[in-house]
Amino acid sequence: MRRIAGAVLAVIWAGTAAVAEQGVTTFTLDNGLEAVVIEDHRAPVVVHMVWYRVGSADEPIGKSGIAHFLEHLMFKATDELESGEFSQTVAANGGSDNAFTSLDYTAYFQRIASDRLDLVMGMEASRMDGLALKEEDIATERDVVIEERNQRTDNDPGALFNEQLMASQFLNHPYGIPIIGWKHEAHTLDLADAQTFYEAHYAPNNAILVVAGDVDPDEVRALAEKHYGPIPANPAIGARERVSEPPQLAARRLDYSDPRLGNDYVTRSYLAPERDPGDQKEAAALAMLAEVLGGSPTTSVLARKLQFGDAKAVYTGAWYRGESYDDTTFGLVIVPVEGVSLEEAETALDKAVAEFLEEGVDEAELERIRMQVRASEIYALDDVSAIAYRYGGGLTSGLTVEDIDAWPELLQEVTGEEIVAAARRVFDRRTSVTGHVSVTRETN
Repeated sequence: MRRIAGAVLAVIWAGTAAVAEQGVTTFTLDNGLEAVVIEDHRAPVVVHMVWYRVGSADEPIGKSGIAHFLEHLMFKATDELESGEFSQTVAANGGSDNAFTSLDYTAYFQRIASDRLDLVMGMEASRMDGLALKEEDIATERDVVIEERNQRTDNDPGALFNEQLMASQFLNHPYGIPIIGWKHEAHTLDLADAQTFYEAHYAPNNAILVVAGDVDPDEVRALAEKHYGPIPANPAIGARERVSEPPQLAARRLDYSDPRLGNDYVTRSYLAPERDPGDQKEAAALAMLAEVLGGSPTTSVLARKLQFGDAKAVYTGAWYRGESYDDTTFGLVIVPVEGVSLEEAETALDKAVAEFLEEGVDEAELERIRMQVRASEIYALDDVSAIAYRYGGGLTSGLTVEDIDAWPELLQEVTGEEIVAAARRVFDRRTSVTGHVSVTRETN
């Protein structure tokens, strides 16, 4: 066992050295485009990403889903490309591409041979300011988005419940609106909506370029100057302006049932602070709290207390969505064993959490979690896409490169006392939403 532990530590220490040696270069063009270049010369591959500081939480009232809808339309024609030509060209050159929309950002990426960076950067620049929206594309792509909602949300009872949970947690803030949009509003989106949203948010001074892989920073800068440099900044783009959530003064509860569910379960969501730029200690403690409470199916606090012996649950979990522009959530879940009611499961969950707050964190368990977290950071270095995502997601969520670089070490420095203190602050029942989710059963 000592030899195995020593080998694991050797891998982690070697990986730590690799992190320190990893080249991360930043620069900003005159038009405001920020860029991050991460060097990784182990394979002749590059990941090219453009992240926009706009997500579903930045949509106009009544136009939910427009950010995601526009993401789809970005694969249509530009002033220089025919509809669909972008992805066809990437595929013809042996690469892959896609895009995704979140609450706080929209991102477009390609993974391709590093000698094709010039090609994909030119095409991405073409749609940054040259998107040529056409009326005939609107109805077709709107139907695609609606069908996507049908498949991923309306036909998934768990997703439907999560929509209700978020809407209950955020009464005023747009985090309570689904990324894909409310269906009744998605049906009304039109060309003018897409064009207006595009012109308001898609510009170099609202974007972050992330290039990771077998590249030279000076060459990346030269290509960025060539392709993105001529695009003018949009002077109308300023700091994000979002409505704030009023103080939550009373616990909220949901009862949801659906015959398509596989299991009954209880979930609880609490308002929680996000990773703030320059001040991530509270977020680091909450991230480690999620690991301590529910990170392992066998050794975490909730698993040990509720899934073994006089078992009350077949599954327990905890999660924290720390990478967020505004205040976020911390969640708990318990799936009871057969014969245990949802009320009994909720009581058991509350009891387990209360005991944890009194007992504190087991230091041996915390050290094991630290090692696992460190190892996961090292193994992530094998995926240039994951590295690029780390910087793009962090920067568009309001963090700095320094914050992103400091995060792994902050997690290692969190103490058991800090974890419990953070738990006491976040587990305020007044800021919670508790859901009882059950399978609809036929009655005689």
